[in-house]
Amino acid sequence: MTEQKKINIPVMADLHTQGKKPEYLFWVGCAGAYDDRYKKVTRAFAKILTYFEVNYAVLGTEETCTGDPARRAGNEMLFQMQAMQVIETFSRYDIKKIITICPHCFNTFKNEYPDFGGQYEVIHHTKFIQQLLDAHPGEVNQDILKKYKVTYHDPCYLGRANGEYDAPRDVINKVVSKTLEIDPHKSKALCCGAGGAQMFKEAEPGDREVYDKRTEQALATGADVVATACPFCMTMITDGLKLQKKEDTVKNYDIAELVAMALGI
Repeated sequence: MTEQKKINIPVMADLHTQGKKPEYLFWVGCAGAYDDRYKKVTRAFAKILTYFEVNYAVLGTEETCTGDPARRAGNEMLFQMQAMQVIETFSRYDIKKIITICPHCFNTFKNEYPDFGGQYEVIHHTKFIQQLLDAHPGEVNQDILKKYKVTYHDPCYLGRANGEYDAPRDVINKVVSKTLEIDPHKSKALCCGAGGAQMFKEAEPGDREVYDKRTEQALATGADVVATACPFCMTMITDGLKLQKKEDTVKNYDIAELVAMALGI
């Protein structure tokens, strides 16, 4: 293991004043910036970027919402206002490549911003980590996480919406020795229950929450870690573990957190 490096997250505006242009924008997202649990994922991914000396920066206080929740909730005008504001910021810094830790942000940049003139090379952090680990074989230490049996919950906006099933699983297989599949999984996976702006509204009539059912399916694998790759999924699975009274014995980690652990950073 190499010597741990100090994490100094570069900000796009600061680099711009120095005449520097990073290769990637790391889009932190609302959850990554404000949700206390997902801030840990932001830090883990920043550690990975620093470890592999990726040339990146964040927008810092210039970052705002992509507008995805507004569009999903039916407020198209607010979505378009947000989109145009973000595109203008990207144009100011000539941003071409974007890494996201949220599948909802990923989907919006990749599939919806082009309608408003925003053409970018967008990659989700699980795919980016896969590429880093492929380019640097032997960096991770599987012994660090050998005690864990890990299962992975497919986020709707990464899986069904964008067809990315392999990269997250490949990364998990690189850092742990025992992986398990939830039934159902991949294209048939049950949603966590938070997509489509459901995260921000009260539950509808019924006798059971979707996240409770999905967590039950994950627990049925016998895993002691449920890996996620989306802030919405992390919130819902964490709530499900609490509801099932399993939060002390089964952990919910983002894939970036597992990789950071395996790298010893």
